[in-house]
Amino acid sequence: MLTAPQLRAARALLGLTIDEASDLSGLAPDAIRKAEASEHHGLPEVSERLRAILESRGVVFLSEGEGSGGIGVRLRQTAHDEGIRPQNLNSANDG
Repeated sequence: MLTAPQLRAARALLGLTIDEASDLSGLAPDAIRKAEASEHHGLPEVSERLRAILESRGVVFLSEGEGSGGIGVRLRQTAHDEGIRPQNLNSANDG
């Protein structure tokens, strides 16, 4: 089960306001505020809807024992596009 601090941190990592998270999830802003303020896990359906939206945007939720410091959140590592190497730059590909 996700914790309120995990939900707040995940939304913050993505730079989403409560209103933006509401638009993406279809949840009322007050439901999101309550889920992020609750220390006793709020409504599971709200947390699960938020989880799905946040994970689809790259958030990874860590449970106890994952990573190096207990429960938390992080952004999924994506493939890094190196682009054009400096030695291959020229006037034809100078964007």
